[in-house]
This record gives sequence, structure tokens and C-alpha cells, in this order.
Amino acid sequence: YHMESILPDDPDEVPHRGRLNRAIKESLRDLGAQLSLLNHSVGTRLDLKATDLECLDLLTRDGPLSPSTLARRAGLHPATLTGILDRLERGGWIERGRDPSDRRGVVVQAARGRGAEILRLYLVDSGMNTAMDQICAGYEDKDLQLLTGFLRRTADAARTAAERLTAS
Repeated sequence: YHMESILPDDPDEVPHRGRLNRAIKESLRDLGAQLSLLNHSVGTRLDLKATDLECLDLLTRDGPLSPSTLARRAGLHPATLTGILDRLERGGWIERGRDPSDRRGVVVQAARGRGAEILRLYLVDSGMNTAMDQICAGYEDKDLQLLTGFLRRTADAARTAAERLTAS
């Protein structure tokens, strides 16, 4: 199904709540697919895999992290993460260091300066930043606040769902 097939043809006709829910879910599925394709394109340009980009994103947002914490947040087996970290370190994307709170422990962080390379591809070279600015310009502040809340709650629900699947 595409959104057009779920929503009524007449824009003045108010769709049933179930159809609206299905349209939102379908739109989120499409968004996920399109963002996955964008990630693939960025990864191809940088010679990085999707999981590499996901780990770098987690490290950029939440790092530095221990390898075990990163593995848990990324939903990866620790042995799988070791290979990813080795590859990222060889490429100059991450740095490993001692955990300041436990000198025996190791933490991983995104290498300084390399994040700009990734952001440039996502936001500038792809045109995504300009497109997002244009999309947001079409909404009132209250609408953007509503959308922000919806997307945060949706991300939290996805995180919880992934944790449930990982735990079982």
C-alpha cells in the first residue's frame, strides 16, 4: 500500500481513524526505507557499511562509550562489534582510549574532525538540509512541536521494540 491507496481521494473527506493510523505507519515505513537508502549512499561514498554508520552515530551522540555499552545500544553481538571497531579504527573514524573512571576499561569515541565529513554528505551534498528547511518552513511552530513530540515518541517505541526482540 501507498499512502494514496489508504487515504480518500477527496481531500475534504475526513478519513477514518484506522486509515489515518495506517497512513502514518506506511509513511514511517517509507521514511525508514528512504533513510536506509540515503545511509547506503553515504556509506558507499565513505566506504562504510550501514552498521559502521550506526555505530558512529551512536558514538557521536552518546560517546565516549565502552564497547559493551555500544554493542548493547547498537543491538550487536560483542564479537561482531569488535570487527566493526577494528575496521573503523583502521579507517581513522574512531579512537580507543582508557576509561577515565576505570583505568582498566576501554572507551571508544568518534575521531575528532571526521564527523564533519559525514555531515557534509548527509546535509549539504545530498541536499537534505535544504529540503528539510523547506519542509519545516511550511509548518507553524506549534505543528513542528507536535511533529517533534510524535517523532521522539515513535523513536522511543522503536527502541523499546528492538530491546524486546533483542532480549527474547
